[in-house]
Amino acid sequence: MTVVIKVGGARAVDPAGALADVASLVADGERVVVVHGGSTKVDETLERLGVEPEYVETPSGVVGRFTDETTMEVFEMAFGHLNTQLVAGLQTQGVDAVGLNGVDGKLLYGPRKSAVRVVEDGKKKIRRGDHSGTIKQVNGDLLETLLDDGYTPVAAPPMAGDDDGDVVPVNTDADRSAAAIAGELDATLVLLTDVEGVYADPDDPATLIEAVETAADWDALEDAAEGFMGRKIMAVEEALDAGAPEAVVADANADEPIRSALDGDGTHVYAGALEQDDQLTEETDT
Repeated sequence: MTVVIKVGGARAVDPAGALADVASLVADGERVVVVHGGSTKVDETLERLGVEPEYVETPSGVVGRFTDETTMEVFEMAFGHLNTQLVAGLQTQGVDAVGLNGVDGKLLYGPRKSAVRVVEDGKKKIRRGDHSGTIKQVNGDLLETLLDDGYTPVAAPPMAGDDDGDVVPVNTDADRSAAAIAGELDATLVLLTDVEGVYADPDDPATLIEAVETAADWDALEDAAEGFMGRKIMAVEEALDAGAPEAVVADANADEPIRSALDGDGTHVYAGALEQDDQLTEETDT
């Protein structure tokens, strides 16, 4: 089994338990790819530099970072620091980890988006000067080579952006990066975050959605996914569409967070739910 683990970058997430679990899984012969975020570190660094972090809302309601030139430089610095720290942490656990960003070997590659559509004061606008991109290709051969040779890749944005023929580092979402990698490797995706999973009532942990197996389950999941969770469910959908058999959203701070997620904790979404949803859509359209 191959597992792609996304470790969140929120202040409330402690990666220590996840790193110990990765070491345990690797020792048991499992193939593991770690993908990490770092938006909190970027914000903290920007604030120290006296730069206000900027987030924008897309017409579809997804909130994301607007990455100007200064923010992109900070992004590279902050993610590079986090990547090194995670690799060192895994090596301390006895894991032969290798740090990568999406530019290395064009691990994550696609067009740069220099302009983005946003909603400001209820109006749709075009914001230019953005340094972000959309992943269109994953260098699966690079990851497979490392995994076959006994290494554990630790990957993160930025991605390699195609800017009119030039390759430039650009921002991309870490959840969706993990999803693209999981889809490329036909791997189970585990998105670790600071809550137990997706709640039917976002304010009530007792309403945890445990399994999503049908089209109706999927519709209920999408309805429940608000705010930052909406972006994670977008990543889940992309992973399953690309070939991942299962995706899990689970608590990074649980005891043995990865093993407990693989054993049933969190919200489990199965590829069959999307297949049924696509079939229902086709039947409705005909």
